[in-house]
Amino acid sequence: MTNHWVDIKNANVVVVMGGNAAEAHPVGFRWAIEAKKQNGAKLMVVDPRFNRTAAVADFYSPIRSGTDITLLSGVIKYLLDNNAIQHEYVKHYTNASFLINEGYGFEEGLFTGYDEAERSYDKSTWSYQLDENGQPKRDLTMQDPRCVINLLKKHVERYTPEMVERVCGTKQKAFLEFAETIASTAVPNRTMTILYALGWTHHSVGAQNIRTMAIIQLLLGNIGMAGGGINALRGHSNVQGTTDMGLFPSMLPGYIPLPTETDTSLESFLNRITPKTAAEGQTNYWQNTPKFVVSMLKTFYGENATKDNEWGFHNLPKQYKKKMDHLQYIDLMDQGKITGYLCQGYNPLASYPDKNKISSALRKLKFLVVMDPLKTDTSEFWQNHGEYNDVNPAEIQTEVFRLPTVCFAEEDGSIANSGRWLQWHYKAAEPPKEAKPDVDILSEIREVMLEMYEKEGGPSIDTIKAMTWNYQNPLEPKAHEIAKESNGYALEDLYDANGNLIAKKGELLSSFAQLRDDGTTSAANWIYSGQWTPKGNQMDNRDNSDPSGLGNTLGWAFAWPANRRVLYNRASADLAGKPWDPKRPLIKWNGKNWNYIDIADFGTAPPNSNVMPFIMNNEGISRLFALDKMVDGPFPEHYEPIESPIGTNPLHPNVISNPVARILDNDKASFGNASEFPYVGTTYRLTEHFHWWTKNADLNMIAQPQPFVEISEDLANEKGIAQGDVVKVTSKRGYIKAKAVVTKRIKSLDVDGKKVHTIGIPLHGGFIADGRKSFLPNALTGRVGDANTQTPEFKTFLVNIEKTTEAL
Repeated sequence: MTNHWVDIKNANVVVVMGGNAAEAHPVGFRWAIEAKKQNGAKLMVVDPRFNRTAAVADFYSPIRSGTDITLLSGVIKYLLDNNAIQHEYVKHYTNASFLINEGYGFEEGLFTGYDEAERSYDKSTWSYQLDENGQPKRDLTMQDPRCVINLLKKHVERYTPEMVERVCGTKQKAFLEFAETIASTAVPNRTMTILYALGWTHHSVGAQNIRTMAIIQLLLGNIGMAGGGINALRGHSNVQGTTDMGLFPSMLPGYIPLPTETDTSLESFLNRITPKTAAEGQTNYWQNTPKFVVSMLKTFYGENATKDNEWGFHNLPKQYKKKMDHLQYIDLMDQGKITGYLCQGYNPLASYPDKNKISSALRKLKFLVVMDPLKTDTSEFWQNHGEYNDVNPAEIQTEVFRLPTVCFAEEDGSIANSGRWLQWHYKAAEPPKEAKPDVDILSEIREVMLEMYEKEGGPSIDTIKAMTWNYQNPLEPKAHEIAKESNGYALEDLYDANGNLIAKKGELLSSFAQLRDDGTTSAANWIYSGQWTPKGNQMDNRDNSDPSGLGNTLGWAFAWPANRRVLYNRASADLAGKPWDPKRPLIKWNGKNWNYIDIADFGTAPPNSNVMPFIMNNEGISRLFALDKMVDGPFPEHYEPIESPIGTNPLHPNVISNPVARILDNDKASFGNASEFPYVGTTYRLTEHFHWWTKNADLNMIAQPQPFVEISEDLANEKGIAQGDVVKVTSKRGYIKAKAVVTKRIKSLDVDGKKVHTIGIPLHGGFIADGRKSFLPNALTGRVGDANTQTPEFKTFLVNIEKTTEAL
């Protein structure tokens, strides 16, 4: 998230796509309403369903689920055709003028380099042309046909208003109003913000959905601006923290990649992941990756991390060609190749796609350990609950251990919100007698594992023993100890380039700028450096003064990185340092640095220098053309969902769906087609049933006492379904039963000459609940992942629906 929640109030246009902020983020959504009140902002919603956000919007249009890239690519075409871009921003702050490799191309749905057998791309042609000095070639007149902006124009030329209507079902008149309103922010003194959530990420093209809007915002000059940005709405208080801390199957803390089997040494690993500066004089902050990695290894392994053993690098796990993500783990469990599962704070039976395969996999385990405050569907997967969970406990040999944890209000710690704010909270109540913090449970498991290894031997004992565990009580690490560990320490006296002492041995570090790659600093997570300094716990700051009126409260909590609130804020001013919008400035040159209303996302290069604002990219500018950073193409392209209701792709019929989407061989037979399952299913959240744990709260169950699905009046008439009827919704993988809500909120759409109906399915429920038992909606969803992130395609899949006389 480039900006933050309060900053939404500064926008002139607020677009909500792939999310429903009024429903899923009701507290934060107040800032969208403030934008309407204070700025007369226009709130625009595009969604398959007329939702609670749409109910207070100035504009709403339906769209077929899974076709956002088509509509947004149509907007890009509209901006380019109508010259509605911020020219100086685009010229200097994006790679619009860079020349692309002559070998790069796109034809009939495929970019150059596609390997059909491997279902992957050789991305070598997705690169810049270089001059004799190895510098990227540019044409600042942007006339050369190999310029990024001209390749982009060519790429989106197919996305006409007619094609948008044909693919998305969105009427041309509505599309043009949407595009025209967005284009109004191409001027320097108007900004647009975009709010998105799981409605964009839960697709086989999820990451490219976001990329498409990023391109729009760059063309408009809305990145780095107050009231601008690309803003991901995290649906739970600490989702941001989980990604920050590396809880991806392929990541370490601070968004550092996990080593692979080809990384035979620390040097080769760092050479591979550390970008070389591509354009002379640019900041390329990721060139500091060795400092981040070595400091992290010193935290992990302490005295066992030395220069002679490559700082303990070989203790890290490595990725192999077989990605060990959730899809792979469940598949291996189902094959009997993984026999134990530690499940911490998660309910996979209800949350992973294809509930029936999850159930099958869990039944093949020897043991399952569930760490959670409450019973979950996963912990009770072995119980027979009739049709809701039809299993035979006598046949299930999995031994299940429930280890009760505390909930968030029963322990101290920090929470990272959507805007990257790290906020400290204190224990509000004592937990029940048996409950323990997760970290205590994991520490005790570690202790027993070490004892067993000592007695019985086994692989990896050296790796486990090498890990530091220097807490006052090794069985009860405290939140403040872990927070300081993440922040980092000086392990020796540290001096700056002029010989001045900047940190004494044993002191907490003040920022990640102090990190070294020589073993003299530690920091478990470089982006969190600065959260707990010699001045104290910065996450506990509670000064909400706002002298600018822009909501940039630098004294409230700590925002990573470096307490910066708006990322790439140097781009809020032109090359000379003049703010694009003088009424909403974020940074200002003071003779030494750019710090002003925000902490500058920049070094100390003065105005009119050649150092560009996008310091995390090795060429210093932002990318309309993504180079090799996306596995499915440097430009976004519309691909149909893996289960398409139209069975073709109007843009390229020979390549219908994402050719590199994550699909395992054992799951290929589990997908249905429109002849058998003619309707589009899509999942969404309800405020009253926030996530899975609220189904254990009486008030929540009273507020939404019965599971339902939403269908249009058209579909209800076709199928003879009346309001309140019990219906059975079926996919290739399973079925659910629920009450039918016949509503005007969902409309049938005309798509490629075919009427497409959508069925809205709230994702809450289950057979473990305080109130009425219900089916798990993920019995319907398919095991396909986004090509870049492996996020499941929960938002669009094929189903059938029938009225049933059976009671719920």
